[in-house]
Amino acid sequence: MTTPALDDVQQATRSVTRLSVGVAVVLIALKAFALGASGSVAIMASLTDSALDLVASLATFFAVRWAAAPPDAEHRHGHGKGEAMAALVQSGLIFASALFIGWEAVLRIFDPRPVSSGYWAVMVVLVSIALTGWLVWMQDRAIKRSGSMAVKADRAHYAADLAAGVVVLIGVASGAFLSAPGLDAAAGLIVAVWLFWGALTLLREAADHLLDRGVPDADRIAITTAVLADPRISGVHQLRSRMVGPVLSVQMHVDLEPSLTLEQAHDIVVGAERRILDAFPRADILIHPDPRGRAEVHAEPGEASGENA
Repeated sequence: MTTPALDDVQQATRSVTRLSVGVAVVLIALKAFALGASGSVAIMASLTDSALDLVASLATFFAVRWAAAPPDAEHRHGHGKGEAMAALVQSGLIFASALFIGWEAVLRIFDPRPVSSGYWAVMVVLVSIALTGWLVWMQDRAIKRSGSMAVKADRAHYAADLAAGVVVLIGVASGAFLSAPGLDAAAGLIVAVWLFWGALTLLREAADHLLDRGVPDADRIAITTAVLADPRISGVHQLRSRMVGPVLSVQMHVDLEPSLTLEQAHDIVVGAERRILDAFPRADILIHPDPRGRAEVHAEPGEASGENA
């Protein structure tokens, strides 16, 4: 049983990905101007990151549209994992950015250079922080509506950018106004470490999604509780759940009284599906009814009870 068309979800993701691309373009232009005026390694680090942000945002832009495509003959479960693939690409780009920025920062630590036009650089960084903060807020709203992994990935590195922007601001101001250019290079190095950690987190989340990691135990319990709300269902086993893009995929077997007619069993199963949908509106559900006491034994690695979520 599948939920109705996810028009609201798709609209939310499409809108915020367009916004993400637009903000990335504006940030690149601002930081390129500031770099030319100041020569700051922290600004250069931030500019490099914004350039990769644009590539990542473009990947997200196309991924959410591909993931929203309906199932076809070759992709019976839809294209939702396209979002996780985009997140995987993003993590690789962020790794590359962190390595480049870290290397340049180390070179500048041993060969510090003065930061010029500090006022312009500081103003650009402040505007960048404001724009990035606004984008992260908009992405938070979209994630609450859609649960999109691609948008979560996009938000993750923009949130890191937001924090890194504060570090860059400190570095630029120190180099320009305190005559301490070494602090500018140190700020660039901190940005690199921050990005590296963010890339690791994003890589792990994308891998979990692509490898069909089960949903949290709390969600599995909520699913089971919803199904067992009907006293005619005496048990649940072979419960499997995973995320396919923003859609929760649920499969299970339920135990029913053997004397029930096919029509009665069907009505009970449909009722269980509807209760799950009440708790998880974006769910794709498959329930197999078994006559109580006659279900086949299905051994699951690590699940003695036969349940797997």
